[in-house]
Amino acid sequence: METPSNTIEGELPNIAALPADEVLGALATSAAGLTSEKAAECQGKFGKNLIQAAKKKSPVLAFLSNFTHLMAILLWVAGIIALVAGMPELCVAVWLVNLINGCFSFWQEHQADKATEALKKMLPSYVNVIRDGEQIQVLAEDLVPGDVMVLAEGDKISADGRVIRASDLQVDQSTLTGESNPVRKTADAVCEPDLTPAETPNLVFAGTSVSEGNGRVVVTRIGMATEFGKIASLTQNMKESESPLQRQLDRLTKQVTLFAMCMGVAFFLLDVLFVHNGLASSFIFALGMVVAFIPEGLLPTVTLSLAMAVQRMSKRNALVKKLSSVEALGSTSVICTDKTGTLTQNEMTVNHLWTCDREYEVTGVGYAPKGEIRSNGEKWLAADDEQLRLLVAGGALCSNARLVDPEEEGGRYTVLGDPTEACLLVSAQKAGLTLEGLEAEMPRVRELPFESRRKRMTTIHQLKQPLDGAKRVAFVKGAPNEVVCLSSSARINGEVVAMDDDLRKRIMDANDGYAADGLRVLALAYRPLRADDESIPRSMSDYTPDNIECELTFVGLLVMQDPPRPEVADAVAECRRAGIRVVMITGDYGLTAVSIARKIGIVQSAHPRVFSGVELEKTSDDELKEALKGEVVFARMAPEQKLRVVENLQQMGEIVAVTGDGVNDSPALKKADIGVAMGITGTDVAKEAADMILTDDNFASIVHAIEEGRAVYANIKKFMLYILNSNVPEAVPSAIYLLSGGTVPLPLTTMQILTIDLGTDMLPALGLGTEPPEADVMDRPPRDPNEPLLSGKVMRKAFLWYGLLGALFSFAAFMFCQVMSGWHPGIAMFGVGADLDPVYVRATTMALAAIVFTQIGEVWNCRTEVASVFSVGLFSNSQVNKGILFEIALIVFITLFPPFQSVFHTSPLLLKDYVFLVLLPPVILLLEECRKAIVRKRHHIDRNGVAIRQTPEKR
Repeated sequence: METPSNTIEGELPNIAALPADEVLGALATSAAGLTSEKAAECQGKFGKNLIQAAKKKSPVLAFLSNFTHLMAILLWVAGIIALVAGMPELCVAVWLVNLINGCFSFWQEHQADKATEALKKMLPSYVNVIRDGEQIQVLAEDLVPGDVMVLAEGDKISADGRVIRASDLQVDQSTLTGESNPVRKTADAVCEPDLTPAETPNLVFAGTSVSEGNGRVVVTRIGMATEFGKIASLTQNMKESESPLQRQLDRLTKQVTLFAMCMGVAFFLLDVLFVHNGLASSFIFALGMVVAFIPEGLLPTVTLSLAMAVQRMSKRNALVKKLSSVEALGSTSVICTDKTGTLTQNEMTVNHLWTCDREYEVTGVGYAPKGEIRSNGEKWLAADDEQLRLLVAGGALCSNARLVDPEEEGGRYTVLGDPTEACLLVSAQKAGLTLEGLEAEMPRVRELPFESRRKRMTTIHQLKQPLDGAKRVAFVKGAPNEVVCLSSSARINGEVVAMDDDLRKRIMDANDGYAADGLRVLALAYRPLRADDESIPRSMSDYTPDNIECELTFVGLLVMQDPPRPEVADAVAECRRAGIRVVMITGDYGLTAVSIARKIGIVQSAHPRVFSGVELEKTSDDELKEALKGEVVFARMAPEQKLRVVENLQQMGEIVAVTGDGVNDSPALKKADIGVAMGITGTDVAKEAADMILTDDNFASIVHAIEEGRAVYANIKKFMLYILNSNVPEAVPSAIYLLSGGTVPLPLTTMQILTIDLGTDMLPALGLGTEPPEADVMDRPPRDPNEPLLSGKVMRKAFLWYGLLGALFSFAAFMFCQVMSGWHPGIAMFGVGADLDPVYVRATTMALAAIVFTQIGEVWNCRTEVASVFSVGLFSNSQVNKGILFEIALIVFITLFPPFQSVFHTSPLLLKDYVFLVLLPPVILLLEECRKAIVRKRHHIDRNGVAIRQTPEKR
């Protein structure tokens, strides 16, 4: 069976260019709507108006996937090897680690993919339509192309359509564009070729809502064919990609497996060839060494490190949905961010007022009436200047917006209506006026609504006090060019003077200066409606734009912007210092976008490249990649274009974080390495598509999250360094035993090695996973996503420095017991041919304890990379402290209690043995502190690990 297309074929590309009366014929409908029979026929042809659900992954498969990745498989195999080697206790321990970690990861990460359901919730369940000549309510899913929808203020729009009738119709398209300002709609034909669908003023879209006015719309597309449906399709078809950490863990697993197998083979051959043990005995010994070289604690440490970072991030206004996303943040090299509400406060604010007399600066930000109007250092109120009073009063009265006070102290004001108009009310309050007082003094009696063709609106007011001899006035607010062209005079110094070319140029120069700074400018003028003016109709019902909006008196300019958040500039500077590029992708205009980008430091060059959506359509991927190497701003972007930018950045090898709040952002959020949705203004769709949600909608919170992400990766490397260095003191004594042909007895038994790996090492290693970010973590460039966890630097430090120190002190402890018990060269060592010799048992216990005590010093050393551990506090990590206490208690426990002595081949230690052991941690610590001090001096780093910025004289 053929799938319905959800759209009328052939006619749609030019539907915006047709006059309203021709649209109905082109879509095979009429002003009386479809007949019931025709609607049923269309539904059979086009299908239901539904967002189709994507096929979901089974929860069972999602659960099992936590036990079938490479590292988990390696642990299952390690358990089997332990079982074959006759060590069932080890098998149980390894498998428990795997099970607990898998269940914990599933609990943390299991989130049903609800993006499609969220999309459905945004569509209304019922809609008003005209059918059979009558207005009726139908289910939204029963809409078909050709239906005539009746829209009123507050309605959600259920399908894409062409406006055929509009009365001050304004639509909130923020779910599609990310811009919060309502968009005025018209029924007029639109013939401009370079407009995106969202910019076309006679088209409306599913998932948006009517913020003001009313109108009628003929449906053109339904279901998956709508702009809304296309976004749903993009989101559903997005393949989940592995995070950088997941790729590195897979790579590490292969490296560890190969290394462990090679060591097993080597120890097997050495045991057979040098010690001449039997094949079965050598095989069991080699299997034990294979298990010993597998870092069983890696998965729980990674999971705990991520979980602890998630907790810290939640306290810094970032909620993480997926654990692996934390580390992906840490490797982020590019942040693609929206402008409105993320970089800016999403609160339009009047910051300048301009009259022919003077320019005013308006202080204060947002909708709270806190701030002053100042000029030349002096504070001004409306009572001080009639010109200022007319400007702010006219702006407030020629507005339909309202402000609702916050419900609690410190809360946000709620805007009812256009945010651009709401800020005019605030400027009047800062001038000492109130809307209630103005409306009592000059009540509105008529309105000529805004039209995109006219680019202005007019309100008529009855006056209690005459203005220029009139008891009625028309305030006109709109685009400066339009208002100035209709003005025949202007107010200067309280007098009305004729408008001439010089004055007109002076006004437009001021407007152009503000516009060049990316500010939004409205002009205000008025016309006194005198009773003796014969050009004015007697009846207000006969007032039209043609007979009222003429012979105006220009008052001034109202200049506004959505101001940047105060903390964003510092956050952007921190990104630059950390080697992270910030790219703005917005639905706003290019000039405004560049202005904000320059103010907060995203762009610093004189002429950054600015791409509009239309220009991007004409740009090849190669040209786009070239542009992305420099400073670039993207404006008026459609959802698929934002997705394209993200894909090209990823193809360039970047790790990309994307912020967004609207439905339009969801494809890019899902495609990004880390999708970041806004918690306050974000739609459910954006939140479901994202990996992380900002509870304060603040760009600075992303930077904090990146800091935590970098700390996670650093902590995993600290764990790797710590866990690997104990392999050397485990392996070297065994190698000495093998190479000596058995003349040096085995300093450590297999069970003692496993005691270190699964017992004493685990808790301190887990404690390293909870380390907070180091002081210099944001002074480092983003790490190469291809850089292996098990890098050459980590291996050299683990094996050739920490490991050799541990091996040296461990073997020294073993020999200390032999010598103190009477051994000397020329006689056989205690334990040769006698595994249960008391001296030998004590010597192996001493070797085991020496490794544990050297690891105490090593875990302190691993807490910082180059900074002195004393700069962060030797005992400041409580988890590490608990781990150290646990491993000391465990050693004491298995050496004192007889049932465990036989299992672990241990015996009680003497007082002199403990004196020897207690000296090891400070010696290890001081040796590493000396090494770190040399490194810091060589690289000009202070003891906190932060690079010392030299003055020019010292360089």
